[in-house]
Formats: sequence, C-alpha cells, structure tokens
Amino acid sequence: MNLISEEPGRVPTAAEEDRFWLLVEEAWARLGPEPAALRRELLTRDLDEEDEEPYAVEEWLDPFLDCLRTASGELSRQDLVDLDRVLERKLYEIDREDIQQVTDGSDDGFLYCRGFIVALGHEYYTAVKRDPRFAVLDAECENMCYFFGHLHQERFGEWPQTGSGISRESNSNVAGWAS
Repeated sequence: MNLISEEPGRVPTAAEEDRFWLLVEEAWARLGPEPAALRRELLTRDLDEEDEEPYAVEEWLDPFLDCLRTASGELSRQDLVDLDRVLERKLYEIDREDIQQVTDGSDDGFLYCRGFIVALGHEYYTAVKRDPRFAVLDAECENMCYFFGHLHQERFGEWPQTGSGISRESNSNVAGWAS
C-alpha cells in the first residue's frame, strides 16, 4: 500500500489518464447497448427526485471487469503501474466528505463506492466530482479499487510502486474533508 502524504509525488500524465479512460470505455462498449443505457440513465436522472432503480447497472460490473481484464491482458509492467497510478489518483480526488455524505458507508464502504464511481467511466466520474448528488447510496465496486495493482501482482509477482505518495484509502485526501 502507498503511504499517505499531503504532497503528491508522481502525478499521472494526460496521456496516461486518457489511456485509462479509453480502456474503461472500451470495456463497457464490449457489453452492448443495455449497460450503456443504464449508465446514461444515471447521468440524466432528476437529482431532485428519488430514483427507483439506480442500482440496475451493478449487475454489469463483473462482466465489465472481465472485459477490462481481457483488454489489459497484454499490457507491460510499466503500463500497469501507470494505470494503477491513474486509478489511485482518481479515487483520491473523490475522497471527499461531500461525496461520502451521498454514498454513505464506512471507510472501506466509501472506498468501494468510489470504485463504483470510477468504474462507471469518465463522464459519470466527472459528474459526481462536479455534483455529488449524481452518486448513488451504497453502490459499490470493490474490485475496481485495486484492479490494476492486482493485475500487476498476478503477472509480475509484486505490488506496483506508483511513486505518487498518495493513498486511495478513505479520509486520506486532507483537502476533501473539512472536519
């Protein structure tokens, strides 16, 4: 695990972030129109009304992760480190009290909720980052939280060292927590 630091070290490049989101979107695209429609519904729902079925997309998370694993199967050691660095940065950026108030959950539960937010793709991630009301109460994707780290460990026998100096764990982004 990475150590917590207020001064982040290695920050992902724009190209690394683009590659990360492209892999995520390609994995979703392989699943067809139904999950695409469900993801779109989360972005277009009326935030002032209670949504009856915000969790329908959850049944697609395991197939999505399978597609992401397949798409990442031939990536190099450095590619996986770079993607893990992007993932931890994205989780860190939304480690905020205002988002936790919508998603609820313990420290681990909030991490898994952030995994769900990242797993749903760049557009959803950006919407939640801008307006936490787009988040969904207790929607989780634990396996996304360390996805590229686990792939790296499986293929190369060691945990990737991202050099970021940040942690993806809940409450580690000091700027995201007012109290």
